[in-house]
Amino acid sequence: MSKEMTMKNSGKLEQEKSTAQNGDSKLAAGGELHQIAGGGHPALTSNQGIALSDNQNSLKANPCGPTLLEDFILREKITHFDHERIPERIVHARATGVHGYFELTASLKRYTTVRILAEVGEKTPLFTRISTVAGGVGSVDTPRDVRGFSVKFYTREGNWDLVGNNIPVFFIQDAIKFPDLIHAVKMEPDRGFPQSATAHDTF
Repeated sequence: MSKEMTMKNSGKLEQEKSTAQNGDSKLAAGGELHQIAGGGHPALTSNQGIALSDNQNSLKANPCGPTLLEDFILREKITHFDHERIPERIVHARATGVHGYFELTASLKRYTTVRILAEVGEKTPLFTRISTVAGGVGSVDTPRDVRGFSVKFYTREGNWDLVGNNIPVFFIQDAIKFPDLIHAVKMEPDRGFPQSATAHDTF
């Protein structure tokens, strides 16, 4: 395929548009290359199996743009790219966990009918996770942090989750406060400092 710049009478450089030699691609109105499935090759398809003629150029309102959001191929491709990797958790990214079991030694049946707290000798499998709250995956375990824990009891009556955070004021009254609370203890996003969570003055 040839692309040449020529000088027009107006004095402006303009690209001459020519079709490809092999018939499997051509130049569109905006000068972009469109590849066309042909010559016995299987058709290019979207994730839903829709045959595509081109997945290299976004749909535009005119040859010079702007890009249109109705281009579902563009949205599918970008969405697929954004979800290729599992993102790091915002909070509780670093933790350690242990498996074990809970065994009741003294009955609490006068207070509850829950089997694991009422039947002496009942063994309930559990998993406990103890985490730093503000540190990322690569953070160390030594700086002061909020700290949190969770215990999941796998009871015969269903799973029971017990969760706690070592923090004086929590967002329990209104969840809209939660992002502000976390931003107060996490590292500054523009410079990753300080690592020791609440050492800065945003709390």
